[in-house]
Amino acid sequence: MNAWVLSSAFPACPAHSTAVSSPTPTVNVCSSSQVAFHHHDNPFVPEVVKAVDSLNSEFQAVDNLVACNTTRVLRAFRTARVGSHYFGGSTGYGHDEAGGREALDQAFAHIVGSESAIVRSQFFSGTHAITCALFAILRPGDELLAVVGAPYDTLEEVIGKRDSHGLGSLKDFGVEYRELPLAEGGRLDWDALMGAVKPYTKCALIQRSCGYSWRQSLSVNEIGKAIKMIKVQNPSCLVIVDNCYGEFVENIEPPMVGADLIAGSLIKNPGGTIAPCGGYVAGRRSLVEAAAARLSAPGLGLECGSTPGNVMRAYFQGLFLAPQMVGEAIKGTFLIAEVMASKGYKVQPLPCVVRHDIVQAVQLGNRERLLAFCEAVQRSSPVGSFTKPVAGRTPGYASEVIFADGTFIDGSTSELSCDGPLRDPFTVFCQGGTHWTQWGLVLGEILKVI
Repeated sequence: MNAWVLSSAFPACPAHSTAVSSPTPTVNVCSSSQVAFHHHDNPFVPEVVKAVDSLNSEFQAVDNLVACNTTRVLRAFRTARVGSHYFGGSTGYGHDEAGGREALDQAFAHIVGSESAIVRSQFFSGTHAITCALFAILRPGDELLAVVGAPYDTLEEVIGKRDSHGLGSLKDFGVEYRELPLAEGGRLDWDALMGAVKPYTKCALIQRSCGYSWRQSLSVNEIGKAIKMIKVQNPSCLVIVDNCYGEFVENIEPPMVGADLIAGSLIKNPGGTIAPCGGYVAGRRSLVEAAAARLSAPGLGLECGSTPGNVMRAYFQGLFLAPQMVGEAIKGTFLIAEVMASKGYKVQPLPCVVRHDIVQAVQLGNRERLLAFCEAVQRSSPVGSFTKPVAGRTPGYASEVIFADGTFIDGSTSELSCDGPLRDPFTVFCQGGTHWTQWGLVLGEILKVI
């Protein structure tokens, strides 16, 4: 196998500030590897071998990114003086947790470049964390503006775009909602955004990842550009970024370019594949405290909440591992795109284009291929390989969805997984992978059945 050599051209590592650093070096054209990928007992099918041979430069660039982001994490851990005495759990109210919560919050805020953060097991999904952030900010009569088309399916009932049956959506509480459709080609409509923000627009929601849309995910610099356009029109409009799937994919995060709040899940990128549950909100201190009050209660905020057992150790260790795990997932997206495009399938992002999240979408064209793809992924998973994923209705989703996630942490998309809504054009969305070779093996199984 190739030994991926770390290039000396490291991307700039941002300090803990709001300054925007140079973007990670990007490679837009596939290059030929100088060293062929060959082995007498090669476990990969020829299509994967050929793809790996062409991705040497892309993989080197990812290794540089991992080194940069690991430096950022280590700097944050040193600043927070992380020690093993922070790894113990707590019970009841969680008053006797020995400072671990505070150190974890401080380290996380340092990493993402924010004033404050709340990282908690009590957030049970990214949607939950985003919901706490939205309800912390919005009041009756306010308007929420979704900047990049429709939000992820699971936010539709939170917003009231889809009927929540009176269970307490933002619409139920008198919050108005508006969204900017995507421009042609699936991009943010910059021309429409220039005049979209009104005096009564209290909050703009920017979804960093593509979600279930066939569009390019936003770079952090594009998010910064959008924030500037929003603030020029209404300086008091707050900007929340749904940061799911985007953490550590670049060497900067949205608070470094002006985002007021970001939110996401710990069983995605920042959990490093070992965080068993949880989520986070980070940003301006007053807004983080408001989100904490929505998670708990006014007056309790950041001060309560037990974390039983060995979870705190998993959070610290997972956060340390996250840059490496994200790097392997990014390599997996390059490999999926290269192989599937070579077979004539439409892919998003395109092969060898710089990544802004860990999601690789592939249009499969019909229901049968989507099911077969997910079944092949499940058969190749370390957990539940003997099970067959079945499409069905899932809470929070607008249509039938199929999931393949033979993962050690239930629902962990930082581990290798894929899913897709059963609707035209029957697109599968692939995420995660603790090592790119996982996808190399899985793709061999996929090519047998589609």
